[in-house]
Amino acid sequence: MIWAVVPAAGVGARMNADRPKQYLPLATSTVIQQSIERLLSLDVIEKVVVATALDDPWWPALAWSAPERIQQVEGGRERSDSVLSALEWLSQRAEDDDWVLVHDAARPCLTHQDLSQLVRTLVEHPVGGILATPVTDTIKRAGVEQEIIETVERTVLWRALTPQLFRLGMLRDALQQCRKDGSVVTDDAQAIERAGFRPQLVEGSATNLKVTQAGDLILAEEILQRSRAQ
Repeated sequence: MIWAVVPAAGVGARMNADRPKQYLPLATSTVIQQSIERLLSLDVIEKVVVATALDDPWWPALAWSAPERIQQVEGGRERSDSVLSALEWLSQRAEDDDWVLVHDAARPCLTHQDLSQLVRTLVEHPVGGILATPVTDTIKRAGVEQEIIETVERTVLWRALTPQLFRLGMLRDALQQCRKDGSVVTDDAQAIERAGFRPQLVEGSATNLKVTQAGDLILAEEILQRSRAQ
């Protein structure tokens, strides 16, 4: 079985808005609604577990195409805390060998094609993997005074995207170990890597951007408009 998890307890301070960035208006709804509806477009996903902040005042006002497929749980201080909270909820209802797709609440431009390709590619993989896109810019490594130390070879570098797909038990155990060790991880694959596994990279579209700053909303709107036009 395949489940989905969306960590959505962050405040999005860099956006300087009157609410967390996932609740900002986008297209005909909000950022988080666009992100979750992309997951709901895949029929094989049993349920989307969304981890929100305690007493989140914006979540109850949202409307969904399939509310019976969405479950809200309490998130945590860090992204990994929210993911782990959702996984622990799922652990009471799902099998450790079930697959879990973890998707950022602020990635509203995920395509159905990329989502389907990720699942098709990894469904028989022993570890799992992530959507990613090759780095195309020239990358510089800086010193403490912001001077260039070296130009980094970019042919082996990828930008990590979401969703990221792993077995429920493997990811839960990896995140629990990171918490025990005091290790801060910025995505789910990093926790799996720390556990000694090698996730697979599945190339996805560079348009799967993460809304972080105000300009990203404008770009996301343009991407979604082009998608609807096609």
